[in-house]
Amino acid sequence: MTRYLLGRAGQALLVLWATFTAAFVLLQALPGDALLIKFQNPELGLSPEQIADIRVSYGADTSLVTQYLHALGNFVTLDWGYSIQADVPVSQQLATNIPPTLRLAVLGLALAVVLAVGIAVLANLSPFRWLRSLLESLPALFISVPVFWLGIMLIQLFSFRLKLIPVINPGFWEGLILPVLTLAVPISAPLAQVLLRSIDDVRTQPFVTVARARGAGDAWVLTRHIGRNAVLPTLTIAGILLGELIGGAAITEIVFGLNGIGQMTESAVRSQDAPVLQAVVMLSAVVFVLVNLVVDLLYPVLDPRLKSKVSV
Repeated sequence: MTRYLLGRAGQALLVLWATFTAAFVLLQALPGDALLIKFQNPELGLSPEQIADIRVSYGADTSLVTQYLHALGNFVTLDWGYSIQADVPVSQQLATNIPPTLRLAVLGLALAVVLAVGIAVLANLSPFRWLRSLLESLPALFISVPVFWLGIMLIQLFSFRLKLIPVINPGFWEGLILPVLTLAVPISAPLAQVLLRSIDDVRTQPFVTVARARGAGDAWVLTRHIGRNAVLPTLTIAGILLGELIGGAAITEIVFGLNGIGQMTESAVRSQDAPVLQAVVMLSAVVFVLVNLVVDLLYPVLDPRLKSKVSV
């Protein structure tokens, strides 16, 4: 078990280092210069010498290798640097914007899991073939709906037509209903597809046949025998999606005017604020790695047959 944990930790560190290096190279390859974009503004009235001094203070005059090693050292010590545009520590910006994005991502994923499980259970317990086919087609429909279009349609329907949820100055939980729903619908599609496919695979296993031979009903077999074995692939997909949601909620936050990592990333992209973008990429990578590490550690708990493989 110790060897397994050390191996997974080593893989996680390798992924983080590769992500940091790729992000640094790609950000350096972008055209333009964030420092020049900000300080060459004629309204500031700075001379070329003063701009050159500012570039020196940010370390922009050193070689790329030196900048890379300096940035990597700062990342290891959890020093995210300064935002060029906001002129505040990036860690301060992250501390302000992480909670609303994390809340939105967790609630969105939770609702997506409920939708996926609901579709899978109803499809498998439905006595009608046409209803099962209809439910099984929902994931393809959900994943094909653009997030920004879905958000706008939900606002039109529930806020302007039905007037159920105010879009201007809503309450705390009222303001989360439509964004969470917008985020959950497309995310539920891959979860439902994987769960439906896993249930079909497990249904053909001999132990299911034995359970049915002993007189177990469909609902009993699904919840007691099939569900637990079919949930492992779905858990893997859920871990990947949560990591993506932390850095990928930008469209939902922009459509609903919510503060968070998405709004911060959109602003950083427009101004080419490399320290902020590097921090957002690494934050997403860290969440992705940690969530998938937890998922891997849960495998032996959910399926005792895997304990022997992990212990080897």
